[in-house]
Amino acid sequence: MADPVIEEIHQTRRAISDRFNGDIGAIAADAAARQSSSGHPVWKPEAPNKRATSDRGLAGRRYRSGQPNRGGVR
Repeated sequence: MADPVIEEIHQTRRAISDRFNGDIGAIAADAAARQSSSGHPVWKPEAPNKRATSDRGLAGRRYRSGQPNRGGVR
């Protein structure tokens, strides 16, 4: 039995995707425009997440050194 909340989320996602013909750039631009015009404050960190930044660098070094990629950020 499907969860009605999850089904509604999927239906909304499909409707948004259909409205923009699956163009993720257009979807993101629309979301950003709606967010900026809402007047609601948006939290922005002063610095990027250092852990994620260092993990990306580590993944790049592994790739360049020929070591196998062990997956995503931990």
